[in-house]
Amino acid sequence: MANVHLEFCSGISNSNPEDTPVIIAGQVNNLIKLPYEVVQGKFGDKVNKETFHSAIKSLNPCPTDDCSLWLKRIAVGALTNKCSRHNAPSRAHCLTKLVRGLWCGAKSETLLVVCEASDVFPLGCAVSRAFPLYNRKSTSNKGDDRRILKVEFYIPGGDEISEDNVKCLTEAAESIRQAAKIVDSPCAEMNTDHFLEEVKRVGEELSITPDIIRGEELASLGLNGIYSVGKGAVFPPALAILSHKPEGAKRTIAWVGKGIVFDTGGLSMKTKAGIVGMKRDCGGAAAILHAFRAAVKLGFSENLHCLLCLAENAVGPSALKPDDVITLLSGKSVEVNNTDAEGRLVLSDGVYYASTVLESDVIVDMATLTGAQSVTTGKLHAAILSNNEKWESAIVATGRRTADLCFPIVYAPELHFAEFSSAIADMKNSVADRGNAQCSCAGLFIGAHLGFDFPGVWVHIDMATPCYTGERATGYGVGLLLGLFGGSSHSLTLQSMSPFN
Repeated sequence: MANVHLEFCSGISNSNPEDTPVIIAGQVNNLIKLPYEVVQGKFGDKVNKETFHSAIKSLNPCPTDDCSLWLKRIAVGALTNKCSRHNAPSRAHCLTKLVRGLWCGAKSETLLVVCEASDVFPLGCAVSRAFPLYNRKSTSNKGDDRRILKVEFYIPGGDEISEDNVKCLTEAAESIRQAAKIVDSPCAEMNTDHFLEEVKRVGEELSITPDIIRGEELASLGLNGIYSVGKGAVFPPALAILSHKPEGAKRTIAWVGKGIVFDTGGLSMKTKAGIVGMKRDCGGAAAILHAFRAAVKLGFSENLHCLLCLAENAVGPSALKPDDVITLLSGKSVEVNNTDAEGRLVLSDGVYYASTVLESDVIVDMATLTGAQSVTTGKLHAAILSNNEKWESAIVATGRRTADLCFPIVYAPELHFAEFSSAIADMKNSVADRGNAQCSCAGLFIGAHLGFDFPGVWVHIDMATPCYTGERATGYGVGLLLGLFGGSSHSLTLQSMSPFN
């Protein structure tokens, strides 16, 4: 589906279903409010009013249902209305599956989404996830196989889609697909060299020159967390920084991403089953990079830094070893008792750099950090750890609005940080008791290097399982960050997503 171009539209067009198949999708309570006259121009003489309304009444989604109205070229699909308080009211996750199943693959196709105005953003993002960009099937590059999917919206009650909506959805969708492409790419095509090329490409698009600290220079500057994790690989580790600094900015915000392009576990080697899929361990950095891209393209009024901690956790003669003691940028020493707890090492350097060198007031780190995340908050909700209760509540609310779901985990350093006690260093890098709030502890390790007395806002997002579904990446985190910081955006669409309005 890499050949699919998404075209978000502000109006509702007429078309011939023989040439342009149409999918109509939405929650049942919205579909029943869709007048036949609005869609009649897409049906030609193929579907009459009675058939259309009968089809909608026949739908019984659990969580989805669909009905073909004419030769699978006119279809209506329904999403369930059921939604508990920790789910997204838009039920956007269901739309991704529905669209993927109903799409015909025609040269040109139309999707009409029927929804509330508040659900336009999450549902538009959900559509983008149905069409991943990475594809190495032998049939994918034969001839002119470009496909166009026009995405239109109908809002019951008379509201119309604005040009601001269209621009926002276009940039968000592209960033989600590009982030997912990075995560889907195997390490042979997305090692640290390749990732840095992607950083440079985004920088060129935004007219920003990245700062790149790489290889031995990391060690010379004290960035030994990133350096030590990646020093055993053929392609050197790096800290890449993109900075947006507009005039009149009043705050400095840093987004820090874990970018382990492949994680063998190091000398604490993963199992045969556990190592498969570890190309995805750069999901945090991929989301951070492309959320930054979309945020800047849409206009951002505050200082915004994108920090990407890039390394391959490889096995080799110079690889980090258990029992090694390393001193991170924070000046704190770490006894390594598990080389497979590497993400926290690179992120600890990243957040400390953001705090001290870039003087950031708000720091968000995002990572596929722990296997414990899925046990703690499930496959769709990222785990949130924060030193600030207001921001903790805000990010949960943003998750429901954007459908990048998340849920808070216990923040109690005085209860849990002792799990890292070491006889010879300031701390170990892996807990003594894996049954004691392991997901929280992993985040607290990062917070310890930032400092538990850090006066600013720190939010840690562990999105180990939300970053993919089945065998495909989701681009999780792009929509969440755009919505969370929507108050600083020039986009009215993102401003409406902000929990601080």
